Amino acid sequence: MTVDRLGLVRKHNPVLTEAHPADTFTVGNGDIAMTVDLSGLQTFPTFHELRPDPERVIDDGSNGLPEQRQRPFDRDDFQIPLRSESTWGWYSTRAGREYSLDDAASEYRTARGAVPYLDRMGLQRAADPIPDELAPGAWFAYNPRRMHLGRLALDATADGPVIEHPQQLTDARAELDLWSGAVHSKYTLDGAPVAVTTVAHPTAHRFAVRVSSPLLARGLAVSWVFDPQQDDLAAFELPLAEDLSWEKLAPGSLLARRSVESTTYWVQVDSTGRLDPNDDGTKVTAATDGAELEVVVSLWAEDPAAVQSSGNDDRSFSSVVGAAAAWWEDYWRRGAMATFEGSTDARANELERRIVLSQYLTAVNCAGSTPPAETGLTYNTWCGKFHLEMHWWHAAHFPLWGRGDLLERSLGWYHDALPAARETALRQGYKGARWPKQTDNSARESPSHIGVFLLWQQPHLIYFLELLHDEGRPASFLTDHYPLVEATANFMADFVEERDGSFVLPPPLIPAQESYLVDRATNSDPTFELAYWSWALQVANQWRQRLGMPIREDWDRVGRRMRRPAILADGTYAALATPPYLLLKDHPSMLMALGWLPDNDIIDPDVMRATLDAVWANWDLQTSWGWDYPVIAMTAARLGDIERALEALLLPSAKNQFLANGHNPQMPGFLTLYLPANGGLLAAVAHLAAAIKGGARLPAGWSLTTEGFGALHPAAGTPVPSL
Repeated sequence: MTVDRLGLVRKHNPVLTEAHPADTFTVGNGDIAMTVDLSGLQTFPTFHELRPDPERVIDDGSNGLPEQRQRPFDRDDFQIPLRSESTWGWYSTRAGREYSLDDAASEYRTARGAVPYLDRMGLQRAADPIPDELAPGAWFAYNPRRMHLGRLALDATADGPVIEHPQQLTDARAELDLWSGAVHSKYTLDGAPVAVTTVAHPTAHRFAVRVSSPLLARGLAVSWVFDPQQDDLAAFELPLAEDLSWEKLAPGSLLARRSVESTTYWVQVDSTGRLDPNDDGTKVTAATDGAELEVVVSLWAEDPAAVQSSGNDDRSFSSVVGAAAAWWEDYWRRGAMATFEGSTDARANELERRIVLSQYLTAVNCAGSTPPAETGLTYNTWCGKFHLEMHWWHAAHFPLWGRGDLLERSLGWYHDALPAARETALRQGYKGARWPKQTDNSARESPSHIGVFLLWQQPHLIYFLELLHDEGRPASFLTDHYPLVEATANFMADFVEERDGSFVLPPPLIPAQESYLVDRATNSDPTFELAYWSWALQVANQWRQRLGMPIREDWDRVGRRMRRPAILADGTYAALATPPYLLLKDHPSMLMALGWLPDNDIIDPDVMRATLDAVWANWDLQTSWGWDYPVIAMTAARLGDIERALEALLLPSAKNQFLANGHNPQMPGFLTLYLPANGGLLAAVAHLAAAIKGGARLPAGWSLTTEGFGALHPAAGTPVPSL
């Protein structure tokens, strides 16, 4: 059966009929995005602003991960702010004194001597009390911050309607048309009908809106507003220095130059109406005496007068709408697709809805020129920085679904970041390149008593490149990106220690299951990371073979002789080989060693099957996170248990709920959406498709039709042809 892609996608268009602080839509292109409310614009920011969680207890994590208080899911606990963000817009604060990264480092004893780690920072948020001795680490952790670029809002002239609260919008209906990438909102305001269409350009950094209403002749308007930056400042940070000026380019066209600290960017506002800045320039209002108003906002990180034309210079509303519609139709028609049409299980439609919406959300938030933040371009968590261990969750599904070019966009960042990653490895006495956990465009590691000890982001780049190669790439792809493979593998082969004829992952380290953070000085040999190290080093040598180069004996020796993971007395895998061996909460990361990770030499499928059974029976899954349910599903699918895979994806946990807009909330007052869960779901569906194609059976009540999925990556060690 051929999937009716248009019908499937539009079947799941999200619709809002009343205002709620978590009900928003986002339009964007992976490098810039804008989040709007029921009005179709960013009209009610206070209503949507994050509210502190009244149940939060400030805990710096020095004694372990804070205990997660179990609480039932309540949508009213969550808000999604109205921001406009980009991959290029960042700013750094000033502090009362200059800080040095050396002040954020501690030395840890290893077999090779003392190794410095930037660990002098806890789990504090900027508004929390921060001890003076942690101020250097905190400043480097908080800076730079991702910038809120401005807000496009429904507004009014002096004699127009007063717009204060979304309850003023009656008979409202806002719909995100996934097929064209446009938000269409209709409602009644002050007794008059209003229709709004909002869209983002697919390649230019540009937003466009059309408002149709008789109320425009009575003062209804649209304004671009330069809001203050919304991230909290720490007590040691100084108020932000800002500057703003406007230049009139032509009737109906103004250009703003805005600076926040040392960062400057430009915003051009074009309108079919008249444009009037307010007295301090923080707002420009577009108004008309007619019944229709169009506003287009274009943004640049450089002076547009000095930027070479990209061919996207048509700043009309119709041009933006047309470009977006063409891009999104192509997106939905190419690559893979999955539908549960024909299923009788009542949950099938909900799972299908999550899958469709996740494809939209990851394209908007996770397909840019840099790795994405965990909340993408929607709003800031961790100051908008990105977490490289999460990049797999955000974007590995793109090549699995035949859209690998969207992951490939970010490879340039890794090439640019390579010198910084080499410097990190050199500073610690290692060869190659050590990739950071939490970082920004600079690729500098952010101080943390957890993040700097993580290992599982290290092989990700090899995994990404292999997925893209499997999808189909020219020979030049191998030569272009081999330097990344080589630098990554050199660090991995040098980090291990040889003991009793095998290679171990030595302390200090923290596994993907971060619950073992207090034991970082003694943790050793986490199950998942052992398997990942072995697999990735063997794949690195496969790249050399494809290029006609001899294998690296050191990579081969380490990859094939990684220590086998610890097995507990009950015949299941431990999380790591040192006490406490296994804690039944947080991420069940040992499952990732088979399923998430392709078949490999050091994992026994029978032991993994027993481990999966034990996790299902004994794990506190209410303490897990949004990507853990896909982890379980991928392992179950690899072992042929499709029923359990589906049950995992639909597990009724407070952290496995998906809002009307497709977002997956995790933590009230902070992490109110979680894009790794969306990307993880899509990766899990690719594994389901592969398992069923391989002969696994769907449970009763389920029907799955897929098209466009390729085979999953083969096991490491499979012979490969050379160029």
